[in-house]
Amino acid sequence: MSRRRFMISSRNIRDGYASFNGDLFNHMVRVLRLGTGDGVTLVDEAGNEHQGVIDQVSKEWVAVRVEAPCRPAAVAAGDRGVEITICQALPKGEKIDLILQKGTELGVHDFHLFGGLRSVARVRPEQRDAKLERWQRITAEAARQCNRRSIPAVSWSPSAAEAAGATPRELRLLLWEGEQKQGLKSALADRACPASVVVAVGPEGGFDPLEVQQFLRQGYLPVSLGTRILRTETAAIAITAILQYIWDAM
Repeated sequence: MSRRRFMISSRNIRDGYASFNGDLFNHMVRVLRLGTGDGVTLVDEAGNEHQGVIDQVSKEWVAVRVEAPCRPAAVAAGDRGVEITICQALPKGEKIDLILQKGTELGVHDFHLFGGLRSVARVRPEQRDAKLERWQRITAEAARQCNRRSIPAVSWSPSAAEAAGATPRELRLLLWEGEQKQGLKSALADRACPASVVVAVGPEGGFDPLEVQQFLRQGYLPVSLGTRILRTETAAIAITAILQYIWDAM
């Protein structure tokens, strides 16, 4: 009988055990009816597999004893192709949830979020760890739902300047409504598929001119998606789908 696979964060594994509560506990114990002695496969955000056996089950949490050392998981069909990083200015409300969910489904490799000068939402230093943990749970759940074998990592920078310098990729694109000459199609014409690409997306109010210059100094290529102004969450999803299609990953 094949083992059930579950997407986890490597931070859940300590001293040979992995412990879970919340949604993963509910899915594992209450939906699938797994119990003590059942074997499971845990896959972390780096795509490493951990073979384990359920050791303890309580009313609210489950503990898995990790038996075998981790090994790289086989590459799934949805995880091949160019590594796409979405460098996203934090939007307000639950829009970031949608970006993380749909980006994961579409094959984004990782997300680098940052505080834009025009971002309405803010992350105070003392909130950072809790926010990152929540965002990572969203990508883990989305990866499980769409049967991905890797979880997109989520990282954070407080400013565009730091984000621009923290995302070195072979191809760097800046989605900017102020770009009048170069559309995405012309920018990618006759360009071979890169190994990695990062796309910077602004918040609801767009990029501040200072931020545009900061990205340009880091080698970002400004491109437009056309005459229509897309919402920030629409832009992130649209560019991911377009790039996956262009480079034969969809």
